[in-house]
Amino acid sequence: MVFILGINFPEARLVRKTLETFYGIGPQTSLHLLARLHIHPTARLSSLNNQTVLDLTAELSGMKIENDLRRELRQNIGRLRDMGAYRGRRHAMGLPVRGQRTRTQTATAGKMNRVDRLG
Repeated sequence: MVFILGINFPEARLVRKTLETFYGIGPQTSLHLLARLHIHPTARLSSLNNQTVLDLTAELSGMKIENDLRRELRQNIGRLRDMGAYRGRRHAMGLPVRGQRTRTQTATAGKMNRVDRLG
C-alpha cells in the first residue's frame, strides 16, 4: 500500500488513475503532474520509489484540491447569493444557472444544479 495525502492506495494501481481519485484533479491535470515529475503515464504505484512518492505528495499538497476546493466553491456561490446576483438567486432556487432551457426538462437541469452546489 502506498500512502498519498492520508489515503492508502494499492500498489498495483496506475499512478494516473490514483491522482484522478482526488477531487479537483482530472485527466489533464494528472498527466501534467506526471510529466512534471518525469513519471510514465502507464506507471504503477509499485514502480515508484519513496522519493518520487514524496515529491508527488509535495506537489499535491501545494494544489487546491479536495476540501479546500469544495470550500472555495461554496464560498463563491454564497458570495453570489449574498450580493443578490442572478446566478446566486438561481442557485438558491435550485434552478439551472447557466442558461439551460426551463420550459421543459427542468427536472434534469435542477438535478445538475444541485450536484454542482453540493460539490
